[in-house]
Amino acid sequence: MDMKEDNKILRDYYFFTIPQVSVFAGAVLGILFVLRIDIHMALGIFAFLYGLMLLGVHGVVFQHFRSNRIYRLGLIFSLILTAGGLFLLYTCISDFWGSF
Repeated sequence: MDMKEDNKILRDYYFFTIPQVSVFAGAVLGILFVLRIDIHMALGIFAFLYGLMLLGVHGVVFQHFRSNRIYRLGLIFSLILTAGGLFLLYTCISDFWGSF
C-alpha cells in the first residue's frame, strides 16, 4: 500500500470511530453538569475520559499506522488531552484536600 492509500484507510477509520467516542464523552460531560459537579472537576473527568478513549482508538491500529504523520498527530493530541485531564483532576483534588 502506498501512503495515500494508508491515509484514506486511516481517515475512514477515524470517521467511523471518533464520532461515537465524542458523543459518549459529551454525554458524560452533560451528566456531570446536570449533577452540578464543579466545572473544573467535570472538565478534568471529561478530558481524561475522552483522551483515554481516543488512546484506545489509536491503540487498535498502532501496528499498521505508527509511521503515519496523521496518526502521530492524533496520538499526540490524545496524550495531551489525557495529561490535561489528569492535571485538572489533580488540581481539583489538591484544592479539596488543602482546604482541610
